[in-house]
Amino acid sequence: MGKVVIDGKEIKRVGFKEIVRRVGPGLILTGVVIGPGNITMSAMLGANYGYDMLWLLLPIIFMGVTFMLVSYRLGMLSGMPIIHAIRYYYGKRAAQVVGTAMFLSCFFFTLGNITGTGAGMELIFDINWKAGALIMLAVLGYCYFSKGVYNKVEKGILICIIAMILAFYATLGAVGGPNWYEMGYGFTHWGFVAGSLATAIGYISTNAAVTAGVYGTYLGLEKKWKKEDLFNGIMFADSLVHVISVVLISGAIVLVGAIVLHPQGLAIKQPAQLAELLSPFMGHYAKYVMGIALLGAGFSSLLGNTQRGMVLFNAGFNLPVGLESKEIKIGCLVSLVLATIICFVYDGSPTRLIYIANIATAIATPVAGFFMTRMIFRSDINVGFVNPTLLKYSMLISYLFVLVVTVFGLGKSVPLLLKSFGLS
Repeated sequence: MGKVVIDGKEIKRVGFKEIVRRVGPGLILTGVVIGPGNITMSAMLGANYGYDMLWLLLPIIFMGVTFMLVSYRLGMLSGMPIIHAIRYYYGKRAAQVVGTAMFLSCFFFTLGNITGTGAGMELIFDINWKAGALIMLAVLGYCYFSKGVYNKVEKGILICIIAMILAFYATLGAVGGPNWYEMGYGFTHWGFVAGSLATAIGYISTNAAVTAGVYGTYLGLEKKWKKEDLFNGIMFADSLVHVISVVLISGAIVLVGAIVLHPQGLAIKQPAQLAELLSPFMGHYAKYVMGIALLGAGFSSLLGNTQRGMVLFNAGFNLPVGLESKEIKIGCLVSLVLATIICFVYDGSPTRLIYIANIATAIATPVAGFFMTRMIFRSDINVGFVNPTLLKYSMLISYLFVLVVTVFGLGKSVPLLLKSFGLS
């Protein structure tokens, strides 16, 4: 990075201790991303296709870092969070469309989170997943109206992230680790296996979507980030923390699915089959540990994701976006009620609903990414700073990749999704 001067002061990189103290939104975003949907999609990817789709992790890392850095850069240099910047540069209709698309993406994600918490309760207590979901939703409702929401979420999610990493990597060790030749082959031979496109969309949309970066610009307000944090290493470190932690967890789950389930020809259809991922290491206790993982992931993701959806929706319509605001809290409760009704009306497998919901989340990036790609190429955004040529073209490549995969994938998947709800 070249010399950067802001308000007459040269910006220097901060030390490791300061970075650790100031990083935060990336952890929140990881907890939002690593929900039951991510666990399910990762397990399906490994169980159904073995090592063959591991290559997806490479573009996910590239796109994840790019989307985060572009979001942070646009937010800091424009002086506005992303959707507010879209409103400023492209008008209120554009902001409303983006806010609505991102809300819907988060809403579909919420369907999977509600179902996932219920599935976790089913594994732990052997009760109906819908009853389990209602219990956890009652707990969640209390959390929304408690004080210090941001700090509680950040600390709780950090615990869940560490616990999930340890559980799945312990299982990898218990099964003797991956087949290194097949793993290398999976990383170096790019291509979609027959029938894999829908699962790949769900996997990409939960691991590398612009929604995370856009929401990060609003969390940055809570963290009180400043423009210099874009250049002193804090925002870059935060982006890496998010992407690396996501890949560490979801990649481990894909590998466990490939090692444990794929050789047996087992497809993930019920929550109990997710528990089989951990059975080589934990035996009889696997169902309880997986239940806790689903419950913790679902609950933390519900708490963060529902807020994310309402913040982005309100941003689109120029309404209050503070996490403690009454509008956000009431909107979250209304959103949860609607999502719960849809989940309970659906009469199929809870795992199938998680799968459907995560495919549907893919709508956000093609919409929001369109305006973000245009903005990063604007000369007035980057005026006074070094032209970010590498970042600009990384964003363009990432956006086009997601756009093509999403359009082709949803074209084949939407009829199946509608059929699942009896709409066609």
